[in-house]
Amino acid sequence: MADETGADREQNKRVAGEAAAAWVESGTTVGLGTGSTAIWAIRKLGALIKSGDVRDVVAVPTSRASADAARELGIPLTTLAEVAHIDLTIDGADEVDPDLNLVKGGGGALLHEKIVAQATRREVIVVDSAKPSPRLGTRHVLPIEIVPFAAAAETDFLSSLGAQVVLRVGADGRPFVTDEANHILDCDFGPIPDLGELDARLHTRAGIVEHGLFLGLTADLLVAGPNGVEHRTRPTG
Repeated sequence: MADETGADREQNKRVAGEAAAAWVESGTTVGLGTGSTAIWAIRKLGALIKSGDVRDVVAVPTSRASADAARELGIPLTTLAEVAHIDLTIDGADEVDPDLNLVKGGGGALLHEKIVAQATRREVIVVDSAKPSPRLGTRHVLPIEIVPFAAAAETDFLSSLGAQVVLRVGADGRPFVTDEANHILDCDFGPIPDLGELDARLHTRAGIVEHGLFLGLTADLLVAGPNGVEHRTRPTG
């Protein structure tokens, strides 16, 4: 089979995002993810609302970019201060393991994405066929959001854990700034042998606001590839 082109991958992202949006039911609260796959779900949801196929939906965006896109498409927005829970969230991922654990944060919205995921009854992740991986860290670095004051200290700490650490910069050459005015360290640990242990160690550090390991949060995974969309669910037992 020939390698997928960039156009093929973009089409796969569109197929996966639109398939997930079709799961949104009238009268529900929806979480809107961030990134190149989630945007297709947002566009499809906007079309469903405009056509009247879905009614009385409100959405919680995970970033300013997602909020702006939703407003342009006529999707009503709300906040976690105004709703008790989120029924369904549609988001993307940078890497997914066989247990549906994720690496997220390539788009810089990992903190809001994790808050929304933890408030969601059903987290649906949409990806193209390049994102599944046998072990997290094999195909993507781990983004870690830090307060700027802690950059040097947390770089040293993460390096001591075996990571190659790079401060993320924007197109202007300045440090990338998240919606919460923090910075991101992109950390290459290689394949991570014990996700739970790393998760626990990262949460001991005051300067680390959040990290891109999303463990046990995903209910459904939609993987779009040359043969269509494959639906996977989190293993039980």
